[in-house]
Amino acid sequence: MAKRCMINREIKRAKLVEKYAAKRAELKKQMLDMSLPAEQREAAATKFHALPRNSSPVRMRNRCELTGRPHGYYRKFGLSRNKLREHAMKGDIPGLVMASW
Repeated sequence: MAKRCMINREIKRAKLVEKYAAKRAELKKQMLDMSLPAEQREAAATKFHALPRNSSPVRMRNRCELTGRPHGYYRKFGLSRNKLREHAMKGDIPGLVMASW
């Protein structure tokens, strides 16, 4: 089980990403628009860099839904490899069959 503070940090980051998504997109659009004057693009860049670092979606980390484990994460299931294996053995995941030969 991951530390509770790490899981809470990821939740906080997700909220910040959602809150600033529109503002970040607008400022990025202004920064890359070459039809605008250089001063206006520079002002947009300054505002963009003033946004919180954790509002960037790149800083988010995928974590297991059950344990919060950051490594060995399967996007398709939202679980880490350990919990995916446990649930597959129990038959809790429809359509998933463990390989045997």
